[in-house]
Formats: sequence, C-alpha cells, structure tokens
Amino acid sequence: MNVLPSSDEGISVRGLTKSYGDHRVVDDLSFDVAPGQVTGFLGPNGAGKSTTLQMVLGLASPDSGTATIHGRRLPEHTEPGRVAGAFLGVEHMLPGLTARGHLNWIATATGTATARIDEMLELVDLTRARSRRISQLSLGMRQRLGIAAALLTDPEVLILDEPLNGLDPAGITWLRSLLTDFANTGRTVLLSSHLLREMELVAHHVIIIRDGLLIADDPLDVLRRESSTRVRVQGENLAPLLDHLQAEGISVDTDGWGTHATISGREPGEIFGLCVRLGVELTGLAAEERGLEDTFLGLTDTSDDQHGHTPRQAMQGARP
Repeated sequence: MNVLPSSDEGISVRGLTKSYGDHRVVDDLSFDVAPGQVTGFLGPNGAGKSTTLQMVLGLASPDSGTATIHGRRLPEHTEPGRVAGAFLGVEHMLPGLTARGHLNWIATATGTATARIDEMLELVDLTRARSRRISQLSLGMRQRLGIAAALLTDPEVLILDEPLNGLDPAGITWLRSLLTDFANTGRTVLLSSHLLREMELVAHHVIIIRDGLLIADDPLDVLRRESSTRVRVQGENLAPLLDHLQAEGISVDTDGWGTHATISGREPGEIFGLCVRLGVELTGLAAEERGLEDTFLGLTDTSDDQHGHTPRQAMQGARP
C-alpha cells in the first residue's frame, strides 16, 4: 500500500484504524484536510465519521495509524485549545450550566480572555439567552452555543460534527457564511454533516467514507462532474456501443442482456452521434439528471460489495 507523506499543515490522517471488539469502525483511513477551504466529511450513519473526529482530537486512541494537526497529535501541542476548536454535539454539554457558564469554563480551561465570551455570544445571537440554562435552550440555540464554544479560542483549525442539525434556514445561511469567512483567512475547516445539499453550498472539497473506508476524496467540482447527466439507452444490440465506451474507460451499467444501458459522463448528443458512427440502432435514448445527492448515495450503496468490489474499486469504476 502506498502511504502519502504526512502534511504539516491542516489535518493529516494516515492509516487510521479503530475497532471496538470485533467491529472495525475505521479501517486504514488516510486523507488530508487543507487550510484555506471548507472540507466536507460525509458518510451514512455508522460510517465512522464521529470516531475519526474523536481520534483527530485525541479523544480516542487509534489501534494503528496517526492523526495530526499542524504536524503533531493535538495533545502534543503546548496549547491544544488554541490550535483546534471543536463541536461534537449537544449531548456533550452540561445541561445545568447557563450559556455563558458553558463558555466561561472553556475560557478558564484554555486561558482565554473572558471578554471573548460576550463576543462569541453576540456572534451566534445568544446574548439575550446568556443566563438561560442549556436544558432550557432549543436544539438550534444549543447548536449555536456549541459553535461559539468551538470558536472561543480563535483556533487555527475548526472541527464541527453535524452543526447544521436543528438550525433553521436563516441559521444555516449564517453558518455557511461564517465557515467560508473562517476558511478565507487561511485556516482549516472540517465539517461533518449528513445534509448533502447544504454541504454542496459550503464545501470546497469532500471526503466520503463508508464502513470506515475511504470512498471519495475529491474537490467538489470533481464530484459535480460525476453527478452530471447520465444517459439511458435502449436497443436490440448495444454491444458495439458498450464495447467502445468501456474501452475508453467510461462507466456503463447494463441489464446483462445488452439491450439496456446507463452511461455516465457523456451528454445525450454525444451518445447519439457515437451510435450513428458505429451503426448502432437505438429504440430509446433519454437523459437522467443526477444531483450530488445521487452520487453520494451511489458511492455509499453497499450493493457494490455484492459484486466483489471494494469501496475504492467502486469509486474508480464510477469515474468517467
């Protein structure tokens, strides 16, 4: 296996593996999260996203492999709280604390000036709720408080696990702007979410895992190209067309009889012209518009395994 050298900038994960009992949650995972952009971290429930984030933050120990931030494990930094800020979910908050009290104990633990607390409460629009207990806050307000806590130390790296949950449309727009501005200062953002349509609006780069394995690690523009129009064709003998396309490495799904096929990465006009040149008679041709969500579902569909493909093989086969 070729292992990429670790990066001293942003987040670097190399060969990360973690099992609980006989269940391997994260399996030889390697990727980089570069500064200056928002990186989306996607996967279905149980894919291993949260466990991976915990290992990046030093909250869980890997069985093997490394997870570093700016070239070192986070606990090895002199002031880890100023290197990375994180929000891993509202369940980690103490419900009896007030909103301000939650930020205050983080400020005390990290040596952050208390003036920063009021700045963050204002930033997330919780100034009027600062004296309310966390148990009295709505889910959206607790999400905002968690984001304020992650930003409190003015960190170089921001790691957020499902921060969009509970936010209304205005809150999602606000967070999208906040993360973009943060990344534009040259800092690093790793954002985990299952809301793919929202991720498409904010992320520059996307990492997708399934069953702890890397499925995709691409700029968003690449995945957009992969999620473009597919062409469905029908004919009594499609073999010359299918052979030609497969020789060019184009992804083609067939019905097994060679009379129906779905072609990725080509426009309907291209396929029609190719059929004319090859002498293939069609009885049907239709465009099938696919969104990024369709691409995600296709990459994380476990049915690939039934045909003996590993996730990485399935990904390679999906590319034009």
